[in-house]
Amino acid sequence: MAHHLDALETRAPEVREAALMAALPSQIAHAQKNSAALAEILKGIDAAQVTSRAALAQLPVTRKYELLARQQALRAQDPFGGFSAIGWKGMVRSAGVRRVYQSPGPIYEPEGHAPDYWRAARAMAAAGFEAGDLVHNCFSYHLTPGAWIMESGAHALGCAVIPGGVGNTEQQLAAVADLRPVAYSGTPSFLKILIEKATEAGQKLSITKALVSGEACPPSLRDWFTQQGVAAYQCYATADVGLIAYETAAREGLVIDEGVIVEIVRPGTGDPVADGEVGEVVVTVLNPDYPLIRFGTGDLSAILPGTCPTGRTGQRIKGWMGRADQTTKIRGMFVHPGQVAEIVKRFPELTKARLVVTGEMANDQMALHVETAQLTDEGLKGRVSEAVRDVTKLRGEVHLVAQGTLANDGKVIEDARSYQ
Repeated sequence: MAHHLDALETRAPEVREAALMAALPSQIAHAQKNSAALAEILKGIDAAQVTSRAALAQLPVTRKYELLARQQALRAQDPFGGFSAIGWKGMVRSAGVRRVYQSPGPIYEPEGHAPDYWRAARAMAAAGFEAGDLVHNCFSYHLTPGAWIMESGAHALGCAVIPGGVGNTEQQLAAVADLRPVAYSGTPSFLKILIEKATEAGQKLSITKALVSGEACPPSLRDWFTQQGVAAYQCYATADVGLIAYETAAREGLVIDEGVIVEIVRPGTGDPVADGEVGEVVVTVLNPDYPLIRFGTGDLSAILPGTCPTGRTGQRIKGWMGRADQTTKIRGMFVHPGQVAEIVKRFPELTKARLVVTGEMANDQMALHVETAQLTDEGLKGRVSEAVRDVTKLRGEVHLVAQGTLANDGKVIEDARSYQ
């Protein structure tokens, strides 16, 4: 059973793309007018001209550390760092902030009043959640938004929710035994704990379906859940933008949510990579309350070819494939992926690069491996070496390698030092 939420999921791809691109200019204009931070970041941008992915790719990427820095700088005046288009001071209308969350950093996120604000219902429907289900929600209700993301989605589907939160395993198992929920939302690790503790106590859980997030759920663990009688599905969401993508019964990657525009870019840059190539997930969210434009999540993934066998026609990503922030300290100097990208941009002969750091304690060595068709061009090699020293302030070897040689894993900086 496909468990579709609505007809948006099965639109023709060109219809979806046209709708997203039609919504983009007004969202950018709204952000420029109502978000002080984005007004500055997007200064000089004609929103009416941003009607394609190519035009979107020309806009700057805002990464989480930049959002945090702005919040820290403006905390006394605006705890959201100027990114929110809504506030609470003096507001009595429904358009204001309903809740404020704190994520590690600390970073503060606003929640508005729209139903299913984080769009989690779509992921829950794909996981088989239905109206009338009782959901045992085991994300934390303390400061962070995870529990509220899931609860709002459950309510949008017509589900009731047990606000279990985290910890207190015995008390939670007692509630499960008494109330017999059929669905679970939370981390996969806590679901495993509940199942194991229940087994030890001779208790058979009533839970038969689950939507898990917040940490990796490898196929081996998913299969273990299946053996315990629980069909577990993953979703990829963040506190900043809400749902990004979700797993379906096809078990082929994650389908991108209908309310976001996702790009995969080369780490340290805003440059989109080819479909199938691993890069950083960048999200533009069509949320007027918190209108983040080209928000760099710091997560790695890649676009999957084709469409989902369940009939969903949206793009798919492979899932979480690691972190894009590969900043590394070498001989006392920080080197980040953006610097590697800057070196590559100086030479049209280069198509891809990977900085490999090796050595032992107090003996760091680095080598830049660059893909090029000009493998015997010593002059090019020398010019690239000079660029490495100019950009990073460090000396390093340069290796010219054939195109397609470097691994497709999203790594721009590989730290292979033996003492790590």
